[in-house]
Amino acid sequence: MVTSITHFPVEIQTSPQSVPSVPSWFGEVAIVAAFLKKEGVLQAITQHVRLKRGRMGRYEVIDFVGLLIGYAISAEPTLQAFFDRLLPFATPFMALFGRDHLPHRSSLSRFLAAVDPPCLEHLRALFLQDLCARPLAGSHEGGLWDRSGRQWHLMDIDGTRAVARQRGLPHLPELPTPQRRFDEVCAKGYTGRKRGEVVRTRTVIEQGSTHQWLGTFSGKGNGHYQEELQLGLQVIGQYLSRWHLPADRGIVRLDGLYGDGAVVAIVLKAGLACLMRGKDYGLLNQPMVQERLSRAPDQETVHPETGTFRQLFDFPDVVLSLAGTRCRVIVATHPAGSTKSPVGKTIEGIVYELFFTTLPQNGFLPADVLALYFGRGGFETVLADEDREQHPDRWCSHRPAGQEFWQILSQWMWNLRIELGHQLHPTAMRTTQLAPAQLPPPSQGLPELGATQPPPSQPSPEPSTLQMLTAPSAACYGPPTLARPQAGRFAAKAFLPQEDGTLLCPNNEHLRVRKRRLQANGALRVYYGAPRKICQACPLRANCLREGQTGTEGRSVSLVYHPLDPSAQQASSPVVPPVPRPLVHPGPFPLLYRDWGRCCTRREWTELLRHQTVRIISLEKPLEPTSHPIQEHQILTPSGRKHWRLSWQERLARNAACELTAPMRLHLFGIPAALATFVGLPNSL
Repeated sequence: MVTSITHFPVEIQTSPQSVPSVPSWFGEVAIVAAFLKKEGVLQAITQHVRLKRGRMGRYEVIDFVGLLIGYAISAEPTLQAFFDRLLPFATPFMALFGRDHLPHRSSLSRFLAAVDPPCLEHLRALFLQDLCARPLAGSHEGGLWDRSGRQWHLMDIDGTRAVARQRGLPHLPELPTPQRRFDEVCAKGYTGRKRGEVVRTRTVIEQGSTHQWLGTFSGKGNGHYQEELQLGLQVIGQYLSRWHLPADRGIVRLDGLYGDGAVVAIVLKAGLACLMRGKDYGLLNQPMVQERLSRAPDQETVHPETGTFRQLFDFPDVVLSLAGTRCRVIVATHPAGSTKSPVGKTIEGIVYELFFTTLPQNGFLPADVLALYFGRGGFETVLADEDREQHPDRWCSHRPAGQEFWQILSQWMWNLRIELGHQLHPTAMRTTQLAPAQLPPPSQGLPELGATQPPPSQPSPEPSTLQMLTAPSAACYGPPTLARPQAGRFAAKAFLPQEDGTLLCPNNEHLRVRKRRLQANGALRVYYGAPRKICQACPLRANCLREGQTGTEGRSVSLVYHPLDPSAQQASSPVVPPVPRPLVHPGPFPLLYRDWGRCCTRREWTELLRHQTVRIISLEKPLEPTSHPIQEHQILTPSGRKHWRLSWQERLARNAACELTAPMRLHLFGIPAALATFVGLPNSL
């Protein structure tokens, strides 16, 4: 039985005429372009971000900056998809930035390939300058308040990795050497990667209370984390100084990749405080640590999500490296499970975790330090939001500077969304009590946190090896003993000690500490090693590696430090026995953290503009350019026949919007009057 529809209330009509719909992201690009023009940012980019490049047609830097701004806002999966969606509206899009013609996708590729370091650094400086020029209302009141009532500003630094897949190509003598597009921008990452994968590392800096980006620094392969960390610390220092905030109240939170004494020294040299997970588990073998771990813990804590029960041992002043770097170390222990723990070191059924920090004891209890570190999970969710909404790791260029140029602009658009979202819906800063205030200590006093002194009935221990590691002031160890040089190989004396605890090889590469071992005779052997990939490409490899070694392993050097005899110790600088330190009690205040929501303001801004209509109205027909016939007997001067380089203004004028461009009007619906006034756009009812 067939049933027919007798009444259909909707009439459907088709037409062969093509009328593309306005992209949903076009309205947001229009508002961002108008706001940047009002604040003078586009003019600053035009005047200061300049590129010395060869033939690139009529386009300048501002043309490609406008394209990348639209690409970051659009969240289109690829550049080709973005250009296909933009092409029907190329004229009004470029008019938003005061330009005429839309560059081709190949022109954008050539521009990103030609970006040089001076051009990149000028853009980076303008990015930080624009961020500091308009602080969010009340952002100075955000941050962390410790138990002594001091305010701290939390910064997160971490690296993300973008993976690029490439085909496996045969290597035969009769075939030419393959040329891969990712050779300059990527390299092999950590071992265990899949076949054909290369990676690029991007180190990012985030302001904890506002969730704004402060900068990005990239490197091929695993990158150079110490060099990128130093650049990130410089950015944090500039950010704090421009807001007239003390640098020693900035907390840099890092993960276990950075957990050694050299990184702590870098942070301390920048004048900042640090909090990181340690990875130098050789500290657990020191006698002082073993003796302290055998007694009762300073504090016990339970993780609210995983339920892991940890015992905390607080060491206020520990030497981390041979350069004399000292900081506070917290050792957390918990029973091992049935499976191997992903972090920490398991010894006899106990998992040991290390945390390095320079935060004071009277402001942060050991449990406070752990809770603050585990709060890095909020930073990971910000990185996940960035991947979903903008995906800055997608490939725009196969040149390092060009890829980083795009990633800086992507972070710029993220910050603008946060700023404009706060203007759309102003919200108050939220206050979270991370830990309640501690009760005042009893009259008889409390034992010092992390105190390593034994009870009065026991004799005081001898100075431990952990206290004698650096010993420039204590002089417990003499100069290192060097191995005998092998024929045709650089001796250990060719590797010069550096201030950061590394050794500098004859090719100006750094060998870092791999492990330390206390020998039976009391001597300390320190092992240094170079990365394998550095030794493979070293021109001095034949004079450095052992005979017959093909370069699959890096160069290793070990130095032996022998303890001085008691008379030599007294002659140089005697070791002072540990003196009981005064009692350190936490302050009377709770641990508070003030910040804004992670994503509500940014997503409300995006959803408003993506769901509102955008109308593009042409006011009149474009004027037809008039052709001027060439004179039959045109007389040229010698200077007129020569080729002269164009000035910066002449180059900018070639693609500037001119009188021949048809005037248009963009009508954006659903924009509140207060937001339109802030951006600098007229508002009509």
